[in-house]
Amino acid sequence: MKYKRILLKLSGEALAGPNGAGLDPGTLESLAKEIKDIVASGIQLALVNGAGNFFRGLSSKGETMNRVTADYIGMLGTVMNSLAIADFLNRAGVKTVVQSAIEIPRICDRLQPLKAIEHLENGKVVIFSGGTGNPFFSTDTTASLRASEINADVVFKATKVDGVYSSDPVKDPGAERFDKITYEEVLQRELKVMDLTAITMCSENKLPIVVFDMTKPGNIKKVLAGEAKYTEVT
Repeated sequence: MKYKRILLKLSGEALAGPNGAGLDPGTLESLAKEIKDIVASGIQLALVNGAGNFFRGLSSKGETMNRVTADYIGMLGTVMNSLAIADFLNRAGVKTVVQSAIEIPRICDRLQPLKAIEHLENGKVVIFSGGTGNPFFSTDTTASLRASEINADVVFKATKVDGVYSSDPVKDPGAERFDKITYEEVLQRELKVMDLTAITMCSENKLPIVVFDMTKPGNIKKVLAGEAKYTEVT
């Protein structure tokens, strides 16, 4: 395998399955089985997830509530998703730890990057929840930050397409897919990979980003083995 320690970034929508909202047990069970195989192969895996399956934050047509309040609701949504993922992983026989940037001691461990590294080295999956713990930052930025804190080799960004394209491949059949692209090109072309803060953080820490299609079962392991299409941002 090219990478030893990876940070997997999942969207909240990815956990909703065909329902489009909430949590889909079949999707979670499939994800747990895939992660179990990855950990069994010796890969150290940490996760960050979004909360779009529960709460989309501010409306694209204008603010519907205070931005800070909306962001905290989203952070709590990531905690709910993290607990659900952990439950399915534990039932699959994968030891799991949920750390939260927002302290909820009855249900989550406190965020401790050094302790997270220790858990990873002992074969446990660490799920980072609660975003950065601060409003105005996305879960993409959270993924970049946590990956840097645990000295991950790469950020795996799960999407619905098999890499980064020059434009939306669903709307533009002629869109070009990149096998490799630089952080600078992503920023200059304004490609929708991750937000500006996340891309900049990865660039400053020389942390590659692998963008791949999460909708295909078993694709995480295939990408790790170089057996599936993906885009590497370096």
